[in-house]
Amino acid sequence: MRYVFLALFAVVSAVHLYHSWTDETQKRRCTKWALLLLLLGYYLTSTTSPSPLLIAALLFSWLGDVLLMPKGNAWFVSGGISFLAAHVLFVLLYLGQVNFAAVNWFIAVPVALVYIAAVTVILALLKKETPKAMFIPMFLYLLMNGAMNVFALMQLLCNPCAGAVVAYLGAILFFVSDSTLYLNKYYKKKDIIFKKHFTIMLTYLLGEFLITQGMLMLGK
Repeated sequence: MRYVFLALFAVVSAVHLYHSWTDETQKRRCTKWALLLLLLGYYLTSTTSPSPLLIAALLFSWLGDVLLMPKGNAWFVSGGISFLAAHVLFVLLYLGQVNFAAVNWFIAVPVALVYIAAVTVILALLKKETPKAMFIPMFLYLLMNGAMNVFALMQLLCNPCAGAVVAYLGAILFFVSDSTLYLNKYYKKKDIIFKKHFTIMLTYLLGEFLITQGMLMLGK
């Protein structure tokens, strides 16, 4: 059954990405609501001991997808809150694999500073175009995504194996997706992002899948 869900996830993702490439908004919405539910189905049928944290993270990601479909800043904020909850849950999930005494801080700290710098640069580019009431929440949200990445890295440093590598690659792609989403929505030069929605969704879907697959490989 797991391969049925995986095939459905792949097919629906391909259809969604095609309509993202052709920029057909209404057709994108017809598939977007199903994406994370199919990924969750794949996860649940691939393990005998599913993690409540990963289930909740995927469900909050699904809710974020749904809330981001309507236009307007209120919906954007609502979707952001849902994804923020997903990032917190991913952090808690990674924490179960982290032994702080075993973390190589000479790697973790510089990488964390790189994420902080990246978030600062991205938000500096958007400051003039972003509504003032949204600037700080957006900054904190992207920092949380960066923190999720750092904890995924610490999981890898404590447990250097294929599953941890895959999960960290997924975290990186999730960060790229959110950064791209911000630039697409608020940066004055709209052509900065190649094929806008396609790039956002490709990195997002790969990110969510790789995180899920990586945790499965880790036995979670």
